[in-house]
This record gives sequence, C-alpha cells and structure tokens, in this order.
Amino acid sequence: MRIQPRQQILDIWGAMVSTCYRDEKWRWDGILGADSISDSEQLLCLLYPAAEIETFALDQPASMSEDVRKVLAAFGGPVGIGTTVLGLIEEYLARNTDADDVPRFAAGSYLRSPEDGDPTAAQRALEVVDGYSRSVTVCIAALGFARGFDRWAQAERRTAISTRIADLSRDVSTRLTAAMTGLVRSFAVDTLAPHSPSGRAILGMLNQSGQPQSSVIHDISRSLERVRARLRCDVMLGPALVSELDNEDLLFECGWSWGIVQEAGPVDFVPTTIGSCQGFADRRPYLHFTITALDAISDVLSSRTRELGLLDETQQRLAEALRLRWEMTQRYWSTVARFGTGTWPLEDIPWRTSDGEESDYFSLLVSAVLIQDLVERSAADDDLTRAVGIFDELARRGRITRRPTRADPSVALHCPGVRMTLRGSELVDGGGSRLDWIASDFAPVLLERLLRAARLSGNITARDQLMELAKQVMDHLDHRMISDGDAAGLWDDPGAAFGASAQRGPLPSWYMTERIVKCLVAADRTYRAVSLRSPAMVVRAVELLHEAEHLLNQAMLDVGVYDTSANRFALDAVEQKLDRARSVIDAQPGTTFTLVSAALIELDRLAWARLDAMRSS
Repeated sequence: MRIQPRQQILDIWGAMVSTCYRDEKWRWDGILGADSISDSEQLLCLLYPAAEIETFALDQPASMSEDVRKVLAAFGGPVGIGTTVLGLIEEYLARNTDADDVPRFAAGSYLRSPEDGDPTAAQRALEVVDGYSRSVTVCIAALGFARGFDRWAQAERRTAISTRIADLSRDVSTRLTAAMTGLVRSFAVDTLAPHSPSGRAILGMLNQSGQPQSSVIHDISRSLERVRARLRCDVMLGPALVSELDNEDLLFECGWSWGIVQEAGPVDFVPTTIGSCQGFADRRPYLHFTITALDAISDVLSSRTRELGLLDETQQRLAEALRLRWEMTQRYWSTVARFGTGTWPLEDIPWRTSDGEESDYFSLLVSAVLIQDLVERSAADDDLTRAVGIFDELARRGRITRRPTRADPSVALHCPGVRMTLRGSELVDGGGSRLDWIASDFAPVLLERLLRAARLSGNITARDQLMELAKQVMDHLDHRMISDGDAAGLWDDPGAAFGASAQRGPLPSWYMTERIVKCLVAADRTYRAVSLRSPAMVVRAVELLHEAEHLLNQAMLDVGVYDTSANRFALDAVEQKLDRARSVIDAQPGTTFTLVSAALIELDRLAWARLDAMRSS
C-alpha cells in the first residue's frame, strides 16, 4: 500500500478516541496492563505527531487544522482539545509519580519471569531504559505543547489555563531530569579478554576474512582508538573501568544496559531525590535498549528542542553527557558493523552478541544504529546501497515479504518476540528469579529504518528500492491492524499475518501502536525532504529549456507589440510555462522536463499553423 502518513495518523487518533475516551474519562489500560512504559507509549501516540508535524499541532486553537478538529471532536472544540490534552498530561504525571513527588519509571507488566510466572512487586517496580527513554520523548513533546498553549492562553488572557501550564511544566521538567539521569546512569561499557567466551564471540563476528586473531585485534583496536580515548575521559565511568580501557589488549563494548548499572553512582549535579535510584543491571550493553536510548537522546538533541529552549541548566549538562555517549555508541557499532575490507560483519546474518546469542533481530538493531550514524555523518551512497541488501534479506527472513511456512520459527521474531535475559534483575528484593524482556517490534523497527535510509540516500535507485520495501513492510503491518472490536484501527493482531497460533486478545498494544505512529512521522519527514535529482535529467532539462526559449524568441520576432491575436496569447502561455520550468529546474528537473515538453509541442503547433497559413495565401 502507499504510505499516507497524514491520513493514517488521523485514523489512529480517531481509533484512540473511540477506544480510550469514554464519558469524558481516559482509559489507560492495554493488552499488557497500565504502567509507566505503557502510559508513555499511549500518550506518545497522540503527542508525538502533534510535536513533530506542524499541521498536527494541538497547541494553537485558532490555527488548528480542520481534519484534526473533526477527528478529535469528542474532546470539544479547538480550545477543548487543548485543555483535554493538558489534562491527559497532568493525569499521566500523577499516575507515575509517588507520594513523595518522585517520578517513577516502573516497567510493570513488561517484565517476564523465565517460567512465565509473575515477578514480585519489587521486581515489577524495576526501572528500565525503555521507561526512561519513552518518558524523555513524552516530556520533550509535552514541554513543547505547554509552551505553545501557554502563548495562546496568555494572548487570550486565560489565566486559569496559564496557571495549570506553569504547574505542569514544572512537574514535566522534573520528570525529564529524572529520565535523563536514568539514561546517563544506564550507560554501560564492558571490557572483554580476547580469549574469553565473550571475546571469541565478538572476534568471530568481526573476522569475516579468516585473518589471524592478533591481526583482527590490532585492526579493531586501531579503528576504535578515538572511541576508546573519549570514553576514558568520561569521569562518570569510574577509575576501575577507565584503567581497564587503558589496556588496549582488551576488547570492549559500549551502549546501554537494560537499566541503571550496578556500579553507577549518582550524578553529582542532580538532586539525590530524583537521581539516586539503586542500580541492578549488569554492565553489558544490550542492543535493544541501546537503540531505545539513542532514539530518545535524538529528541533531546534535536534542533526543535534547542530552538524552543526546552531544557534548563541541569538538563543541558545532562544533554552534553548523553551527547558524548550517543556519539561514541553510534561510532562504535557503525565501525563494528562495517569492520574489514570485504564482507561486512553485519552482512553475516544473524548477528551474534557477546554472550553468544544469535538472532535476525540483533542484525536489524545493528543496522538501525548504523543508519542512525550514517544520517549524522552524511554517509557515502555505497554504504547505503549495501544496507538495502541487508534490509531486504531481513524482511525475507522475518517473513514480512515472504509468507511463513507451517510452524515457521521466524514467526517467533514477531510473536511472542525475542526474549532477552536481564542480568542482575535477580538481585532485587534480596534475590529471586532472573527476569526477561520480550521485544516484538521487528517489523516497525525495520520500517522506520527503511524510511530514514530513504531520506538519507542520494542514489535514486537505492531510494526507490528502500521505499518499495517500506511499502511492503507497511502492507504487512496494515494486515496486522485490529479489524474489529473496541480497539479496531489500532495494533496488534499478529494472528492475521501468521495464523491462529499468533492470535492475541482484543485490547490494543500501545507498545506496537506507538512504534507505528513513529514510523508514520518518519514517513512524513521523508516525503517533505527534497526529491532526488538525476544529473542526466538536469542536463536534459536544461538542453530542452534552451531549445524552447530559443524557439519562443524566434516566434516573438514576428509578433507585434500591440498584437492581441490568439497567436500572441498562446505564445504568452508558452512563456509562462518556460518561466515556471526554469524556476524549478534545480529542485524538480522532471517537472521542468514535462513543462518544457508541453511548451515545445505548443510551439511546434504554432509554427505548423504559420506554415499552413503561408501556403494557403
């Protein structure tokens, strides 16, 4: 299907209002039950498009789009929509703040016991990176909304609304500081001996050409020298880890663990009331949580956040700490993914992590980090062209562009998803069972990265391949939309794509729906980017334009200054076409080509008419 972000986002908003808004009350539950992460994901389905796409803005009642007003009509008129959204943010904060006004980021129902039993209450209260990252994005969007709505309220002298916004902005800012602090303290760097099981797993992925191990260690150490040096300068890592990084005979990984790492101390410039939560996570990076953190930090570092001045002094210092980790993590995984001179390690699907686990999902996550890094560094087209093949292979292996077979193991990528063990979670509450995290977002992660890569690509053929593959992934996800019941129009019904064994209940998955919304926002950005220009098309358009303007000049020589004949009007129309063609030649050479072709046809018709008139006379 053709991806239509505006219409599809409006459809999702309409489905959310029908599903969640009853008797002027908002329902926060979903298929996994309400908790900090689910609440954030649900609220983001509404706030994220409003923050990222100007025509979806909800903070300026006077200029709100007509289709937005209609789809959210249950909230009231334009002012009612704004005040309802304000109320939802207030309710979200109240639900996820404890009695001492300390923000909570409990993972709740997202945590699983290996035996599919119930985690203890203390384990359910564990804070994970997904909780921090989703809250960061919610808070950035909420602060932007509050800033815009307050401008309107002050202009309209709505004092009560301005007072509510002031209180809300303070509480949102407190939550944002706590979430950013959690991300800083969840950053993990792990050192590994080359001959350890983990070291051998890493070297096995890196050594795609059968080189001696000592040569691979030397080459990867040299490739990551700048990353290692910058990490050593990070005072928050602690002296013991910095000393390990000084040993260049050791391999290392960096990224985000599943939560605050055990060795992480408090951030000295953040109040202890919101930044001293105990850490339990092993310091080994997890690819899933790394991607989640990188996306949230992108929102913190975005030009919109900077231009609106949404961060206070403490948050700006946290943002700088996160920027360092963001840059080093992207550079690390981008280097590792493309290491060597032949086959990329990333092309050797599936990716094997340092603990020996293998999955196509891990290959997709490494691809996602690679694309993020290439976006930041304006990558060469060769890298993106190779990425097209990787994405296509992952779509096939994930049974997105190929039908699943009976009892196909690839279905497990989507339902129930990829299970990851949270090392250190057993230490909570005096010791217990080690918990798992299940990631089932293979398809939306693939779609979002395809759209990002397409926006980045400067190669017409590669961009076309990426967009065609994106449409096929959207077809797959559209097939998984819930088609009946209260949650119709939302996600996720994997049974529709993979059979009855993958069937889920009637409640919506905010985990999946929020990711679809982010994909649609990415599609909007891709469509708004300048279209690619073929050099050959530009040259051909210039040649045609030159010929057409020359013929027009010749034709005008025989037309009087005061001529009001049909012939003069026709030539004036041709001149207008050529003026328009020249004005868009740099951005739209194909349009120029078409306009000039039409002008040439008209000029030829007029020339033939003149010849015919001369013969008749």
